[in-house]
Amino acid sequence: MANQRRARWERYKVTRPFSGQDLAGLWGAIIGVVALALLLGWALDMKGGAVIVLAIPFISSWFDARRILFQFDAAGVRVGNVLLPWQDVRQFVVATPGGEHALIGVRVGEHTVLPPGSEIPSAHPAMPAPLYVAVQSQKFDLAKMVSKARKYAPGHLQIVVAEPTGERVAS
Repeated sequence: MANQRRARWERYKVTRPFSGQDLAGLWGAIIGVVALALLLGWALDMKGGAVIVLAIPFISSWFDARRILFQFDAAGVRVGNVLLPWQDVRQFVVATPGGEHALIGVRVGEHTVLPPGSEIPSAHPAMPAPLYVAVQSQKFDLAKMVSKARKYAPGHLQIVVAEPTGERVAS
């Protein structure tokens, strides 16, 4: 029971770097909530602090979701803007073609239908999986990804490293 409870909170995620647009959105949301709290406090004689406290988790999760490139947790897998349940995921594929980026991809089942609006990147010669994201090499840790996947990912899942000489299962 304790292991199941802990697994619910564990996840592996890789984010993109901060951008000026993301930071402007974050500060705009914070300023908007404070202004709303002041307006409600003045107009309805309401405690403005309650609005701020209630809005902070939503702002935080919105900002975090905008930055996530790849994530898996107990609920499923997120690759870019595509959310997949575990039963649709067959393998994670990792390629490090050199340079400043690593590629993390997902092989899905043959009957899997991707959600509407899913962005499928163009094929990359180093990545055999059709659905992938490019992440900064310094933000990617294969050993951490493997250990997190062993803790709570389904037993059928494999993490495969794609190299120019072929593929091997990560250990």
